[in-house]
Amino acid sequence: MQRLAFKMKLNKGQKDIYTKRHNELWPELKKLLKEAGVSEYSIFFDEETNTLFAFQKVSGNGGSQDLSENEIVKKWWNFMVDIMEVNPDNSPVSIPLEEVFYLK
Repeated sequence: MQRLAFKMKLNKGQKDIYTKRHNELWPELKKLLKEAGVSEYSIFFDEETNTLFAFQKVSGNGGSQDLSENEIVKKWWNFMVDIMEVNPDNSPVSIPLEEVFYLK
């Protein structure tokens, strides 16, 4: 089991809509993530910087960041493009974070 973390940037004033959209996560996207080996996925928000911090537990070698060719994922990105920083393909700008400490 690997632990992955990354950060993304939310546009100012979009926390409530971001939270609402994730509280109503599409069943087909949730199923896809589980099938890809994502067993836990948390996203935290830093109000001072509008930074999102994401953490995943993943079995296998990949995580949600490796599903970029999936049509459900592309549809989700298009749904989220208006509220966060994105790349030219509408994927969220996502910066991997290095784990420097883990207490088990």
